[in-house]
Amino acid sequence: MVAELDIMPISHWLPNIDNPLLVAGPCSLETEEQALATARELAKDKRVFVYRGGIWKPRTRPGSFEGVGSIGLEWMKRIKEETGLPVGTEVANAQHVEECLKAGIDVMWIGARSTASPFTVQEIADVLKGTDQTVMVKNPVNPDVQLWVGALERLNQAGIKNLVAIHRGFTPFRESKYRNYPGWKTVIELKRLLPNLPIIGDPSHIAGKREYLLEISQKVFDMGLDGLMLESHIDPSCALSDKAQQVTPADLGKILDELVIKYASSDDPNFENKLEELRGRIDQIDHEMMEILASRMELVKQIGEYKKQNKVTALQINRWAQMMDDRTNLAGKLHLDETFIKILFQLIHEDSVRQQTELIEKK
Repeated sequence: MVAELDIMPISHWLPNIDNPLLVAGPCSLETEEQALATARELAKDKRVFVYRGGIWKPRTRPGSFEGVGSIGLEWMKRIKEETGLPVGTEVANAQHVEECLKAGIDVMWIGARSTASPFTVQEIADVLKGTDQTVMVKNPVNPDVQLWVGALERLNQAGIKNLVAIHRGFTPFRESKYRNYPGWKTVIELKRLLPNLPIIGDPSHIAGKREYLLEISQKVFDMGLDGLMLESHIDPSCALSDKAQQVTPADLGKILDELVIKYASSDDPNFENKLEELRGRIDQIDHEMMEILASRMELVKQIGEYKKQNKVTALQINRWAQMMDDRTNLAGKLHLDETFIKILFQLIHEDSVRQQTELIEKK
């Protein structure tokens, strides 16, 4: 069970927001000049609501650029004063949080590796207790929705109500054109568990390459999420970290211009009426499918009984191969996705074998 979180809408801490939330800025602050130049350009685009910049950058392996450290907080203060943009950075321990609070950093976020550690999240939550801080929580490196929810719950129990989840993808388990596996079903599950929680996408970390930013950003809105975090650098070719996934502020504007923003509902009553009609038909078909599936499982049990009487194994590999060929061929004729049908019937077959095995072994 997941308790409903006591969360404020984004407009509570960004009262002037009238578009999807857009957080933008360099992966890492490198010099004061680079940080300010990027901020000045981003501030010209009124779609940008928060300036982001990495200050502490622990890398997978030591030896590469690991951030400028606390001096970056002074640069952030100047950016906020000059541009008026709220500023945010990643925190990974209690000391980072304390320094950010003293510097007046508006938004802190917890990175994927930190989210995966309840000890780290609790340490951060303890320092934040009693503050009105805005905290964003990236998904853990693996698609564990309960770990993600747990991090949000720890912060909420510490009194943090300005919470946002960030979907940045998961460590890929197979070859992929993206840096991180999108794993949209995990995000859908988070939305189901915490429907009042704002969620934004991080296409930069999902993509790993700037050429995929537009398609992933569009997918974020197609999935009904609330905004984007995109990495933007005044000169990405010179970036000291993640240069391949960063874009200039001008190119960021071009990406935003091409996006089609989609909303969860429409003011058109005809739209709602038609949607309800179509959903009602889907509900009816789903019920019929479940009744058919129940009838199929009854036949599975009868086959199991017959196998038991004749001392035959539950799994019949030749039958399984023949069945899969037949189902995938039919899927093609019906214009259904063959991969989806394979997965569906694998699940059905696995449960059928389970039921027959239990029946055969029962004394």
